[in-house]
Amino acid sequence: MNTDTKPNIEASQGWKAALHLGYEPRQNITKLVRRTQRGPLAVQRSLYPEGATCHTYLLHPPGGVVGGDQLDIRVQTSEGAHAVITTPGATKFYRSEGKQAYQRQTLTVESGSTLEWLPQENICFPGAHAQITSDIYLALGSRYLGWEIQCLGRPANGETFEMGLINSASRVWMGKKLVLVDQLRNQGSELIRSASGLRGHAMNATLIAGTLGEAHLEGVRACLGEIDTDCQFGVTWMDDLLIVRVLGNNTEAIQQLLIPARDYLREHWLNQPAHAPRIWAT
Repeated sequence: MNTDTKPNIEASQGWKAALHLGYEPRQNITKLVRRTQRGPLAVQRSLYPEGATCHTYLLHPPGGVVGGDQLDIRVQTSEGAHAVITTPGATKFYRSEGKQAYQRQTLTVESGSTLEWLPQENICFPGAHAQITSDIYLALGSRYLGWEIQCLGRPANGETFEMGLINSASRVWMGKKLVLVDQLRNQGSELIRSASGLRGHAMNATLIAGTLGEAHLEGVRACLGEIDTDCQFGVTWMDDLLIVRVLGNNTEAIQQLLIPARDYLREHWLNQPAHAPRIWAT
């Protein structure tokens, strides 16, 4: 996830990779007790920089995703567990000659457990074809705090997403009820240029927190309203979900909004200090 060079793999076949993680409380700390791995998806050893909460870094050693790759990531937290999952760098979806790449995350948060899903951005190179899907299943009484960041093209290098096809969707279930579908479908640069789409921005991000009441809505709005930013953003609440949406053109500016929102919710909702994963500082 940390190289700009297309990996030398058999793109005609593609990687079929899977990583399934299960967390449970053991002896007053959260443990990664189930791990099933296939292909080039892996995690480093569990880290405990803030005590009982288990921090996990998700790794994709080939360095990027090409047409034909299929990545399947599943996470489940059991009652009493608190896991924080992030990545050491961006996930890069490279140019494809028409073959589609697939990345699917299935996140299941049981009642009385907490999952923080905080990956770095997905960078979709011009010419990429990818389907990126997140299915989030929240039991009543669970706590989920996560974000997804999509970058179309490489604006820092002046590369716009003039060709390619990206389908991205996040779906949230509350109990057995589907309560949110957040979808992005972009072919070439049409969505970037659209006034009803990304309004000239190459990047969009969505932070979702639930299940929680409306009481934190104004606090998050006030927190982000104090930040001097060129990004466009909005904060809404519906169906026990608090949602922050951001449009921007660079990762640092977007993170200047996402991280304070996460910090606020950690302190005022999760009753945890605003502790950043160590890997973000490297």
